[in-house]
Amino acid sequence: GERLYRTGDLARWMPDGHVDFIGRMDDQVKIRGFRIELGEVEAQLLTVTGIEKAIVTAWENEDGDKDLCAYVVASEALNLPELRSTLQPKLPGYMIPTYVVPLDRFPLTPNGKIDRKALPAPEARLEGGTEYVAPRTELEEQLVRIWKSVLNHHQIGIQDNFFEVGGHSLRATTLMAKIHQELNHKLALRDIFQYPTIEQLVQVMGEDQTQQTYVSIPVAEEREYYPVSSAQKRMYVLSHLEGGEVSYNMPGALIIEGSLDKKRLEQAFRQLIARHEALRTRFEMMDGEVIQRIESSASFSVEYVQASEEETPQY
Repeated sequence: GERLYRTGDLARWMPDGHVDFIGRMDDQVKIRGFRIELGEVEAQLLTVTGIEKAIVTAWENEDGDKDLCAYVVASEALNLPELRSTLQPKLPGYMIPTYVVPLDRFPLTPNGKIDRKALPAPEARLEGGTEYVAPRTELEEQLVRIWKSVLNHHQIGIQDNFFEVGGHSLRATTLMAKIHQELNHKLALRDIFQYPTIEQLVQVMGEDQTQQTYVSIPVAEEREYYPVSSAQKRMYVLSHLEGGEVSYNMPGALIIEGSLDKKRLEQAFRQLIARHEALRTRFEMMDGEVIQRIESSASFSVEYVQASEEETPQY
């Protein structure tokens, strides 16, 4: 008599009544905020002339970033730039695999199924279809070196499009910061999107002759307490006005899929608190002035409340 929802999640009941989340049944993955059905990408790969079999996985590199990786069995040699050009009209950019690995055959388990754990680590990226052009000036060489470190790529040409050789918005932010730090040239994030090749960026940087030296904020010496900024003082005063104690709170709600490991959740919060001094800072009055103290540790625990269906918002 109740409604059930088919979520696509694979789970099992545990003896203690909890639900153990195993994974997805429909090969759905989430990469940089996009939910991707791997089967859709595989289906488009199989429409490419010469590709007989295809498997797509979410490959996680040593930095924790995930990219799509395609393993294909083809009857003829693949031209990777042409493969990207073929997929572009059929798939949005975030669904085009970053890596492609040609194989003679897929590894199999003793039961005859594809052994995904035995698939090799990817090496060859789906390049953007442009011919490699080496750097010609010192600035181009410096930018190539920075791009290689951000993209974890062994070869970058000055005409390669940043977003076609593994770049995305998060890496663009990292690229912008590294250029500022190493070359003392501050670019806007939109510049990376508008001028996505090194050749174009060099022209923009050459037209803008103003340089902004990268200045790292030094660590303050340890003290019993510290003065506050004008903004902190204003917030402190406002928080003590009637009704102001919660005016600047920013509540939020998250839905967690699968079983919740309460110990790991609390440990994650404790590690954040230990890492960031701002989460261990308290404010008080001393001799008529607002000061801030940074505690060496702070107690923390999560309060768990069981709510009925009527009390829970419907999303």
